Amino acid sequence: MSAYKFVDLFSGCGGLSLGLSMAGLQGVFAVEKDPMAFDTFSGNFLGERDVPVKKFTWPSWLEKKAWGIDDLLDKHQPNLVEMRGTVQVLAGGPPCQGFSFAGRRREEDPRNQLFEKYVSVVDAVRPTILVLENVPGMKVAHLGPPSEDGTRAQSQESFYQKLKKRLSEIGYVAHGKIVDASDFGVPQKRSRLIVIGIKEDLAAQLDGGVIHAFEVLESKRAEVRERHALPKKKLITAEDAISDLLVSQNYTQPCLDPYSRPGFEETAYYGPHTSYQKAMHKHCRTDSMDSMRLARHRDDVRDRFRLIIKECTQGVRMNEESRARFGLKKHRIYPMSANDPAPTITTLPDDVLHYCEPRILTVRESARLQSFPDWFRFRGKYTTGGEMRTKECPRYTQVGNAVPPLLAEALGLTTASILDELDEIALRKNSLQEMPVVTPA
Repeated sequence: MSAYKFVDLFSGCGGLSLGLSMAGLQGVFAVEKDPMAFDTFSGNFLGERDVPVKKFTWPSWLEKKAWGIDDLLDKHQPNLVEMRGTVQVLAGGPPCQGFSFAGRRREEDPRNQLFEKYVSVVDAVRPTILVLENVPGMKVAHLGPPSEDGTRAQSQESFYQKLKKRLSEIGYVAHGKIVDASDFGVPQKRSRLIVIGIKEDLAAQLDGGVIHAFEVLESKRAEVRERHALPKKKLITAEDAISDLLVSQNYTQPCLDPYSRPGFEETAYYGPHTSYQKAMHKHCRTDSMDSMRLARHRDDVRDRFRLIIKECTQGVRMNEESRARFGLKKHRIYPMSANDPAPTITTLPDDVLHYCEPRILTVRESARLQSFPDWFRFRGKYTTGGEMRTKECPRYTQVGNAVPPLLAEALGLTTASILDELDEIALRKNSLQEMPVVTPA
């Protein structure tokens, strides 16, 4: 398994890379355009710090910096082609904003065209397997470009269908399925479209073709839980995940994070209690946890949050009437439930309220709910507002955009299993070909 190598496109801070590495795969290089997200990636996968996963090998021809996929293709197309036969897995998830139901979902959104770049890299590297993660909205047809009268027609194809067609043109068969991260031990209800593609000639050798990969993925749910000593079937709740980070059960101290402005407090840490907390805190010194900074809420904001926690249904998005009652203009606000997995963690820190304390979550709490281990460190600003919100990728955004590492670990175990199967099939064929032909006397 350790011989299988992968490249991560659109890596963000490294959630997918982390999970694949935890599964035993070897990272080669990653592509991430945002400097803050790449700084986080670099600090965990490329730096001097000792971490419990393999560091990326990184090719000599690629500078260790934030790269856009356009620059990669423009400057290093020949290098990518030279990698053929050395990289078995190409992973990545193009930014989802253009596909998300939360946005305007317009077909001409330039972010939607990034999947074409993804296909271009697939065509250059020619990996055995590709893995792509995106929001379920990728399966739904977008509004087409505006006509002369300003109306928009529904596109006949979703970007998922277009992706499958483009991959088919270069010799890959792909299939996508919507999965929920909570089924893999992630304490969060997070539905995502997983697309797995295999070279067409190799997929034909598998019983069930590419769909077989999702049968394997299903079998890896229990294996991931077992690897981390998590309950076999029980969903991990928000309380299971972050109750050890309560302010009321710890104490606060000045936040000394060099990326934080002065005047903030952070939670001190005493240690894990639940099986999930112990799994996340493994390989971590208590004093090495970062991103514990608490938001500075005004007293009136805290009072409002207390009432919301007390009077609104937890685990359910606040309806229009409730938002109006509390003077909230935000469309998406979830008072979290302690007894259920958290709602989907997004890039906006004020989308989710803590289940029992009148505040939003810290970056570390959000990371826990995404299944990032405590040893994983984040870099860059904590938040960004105004016009810069669409241009920068601070810590909350890095966490919200990431693939949950436990889900990614299951994907890594799945790809390794499929590659093992294909290797065994090839060995059997070779042995049959090498058998001597016995002619009758």
